[in-house]
Amino acid sequence: MRVIAGSLKGRRLKSPSWSGLRPTSDKLRETLFNILAPRIVGARVLDGYAGTGAIGIEALSRGADAVTFVERESRALELVADNLERCGLREGYAIIRADMGRALARLRDAGDAFDIVLLDPPYADGPDDVLNAATGVMCAGSVLVIEQRKDRPTPLSAGRLMRTRQVASGDAMLTFYELSR
Repeated sequence: MRVIAGSLKGRRLKSPSWSGLRPTSDKLRETLFNILAPRIVGARVLDGYAGTGAIGIEALSRGADAVTFVERESRALELVADNLERCGLREGYAIIRADMGRALARLRDAGDAFDIVLLDPPYADGPDDVLNAATGVMCAGSVLVIEQRKDRPTPLSAGRLMRTRQVASGDAMLTFYELSR
């Protein structure tokens, strides 16, 4: 894995040494950030189910103001921290160890709001609950992107979220949602 573009372009990132963590491929990350390019500079980004941290690090590399990484697994959190250090990043991010539902509630209660919410839950998990909860940390004009297995349906809407686009790559599907008024 590597950072694809921006100020950290080409930096190598550590991959997990254990099974069960499925990092987003370089190709899919490139597709994601090509679509998000007009929104990324200056954005506040939530990297949910952070895993290796590659998605949030890519956002920082491309000019996001701040990234909040959320991960519940301690080994993955160590990997995120290692990859941030490997890239020389010392500021502009926060790391939260919690399951996604609890983290979203805590962020909502603190009044945090994000321009971009990126979610890459385990493929076995369904997206519905987390989609509804994520609206509490989104602001007008926010976009939410969820990565799921291509053969797994995602809803047309979830609460105030409306699906606007889907992009398939390999066995993965990126589904884009925007917050309706």
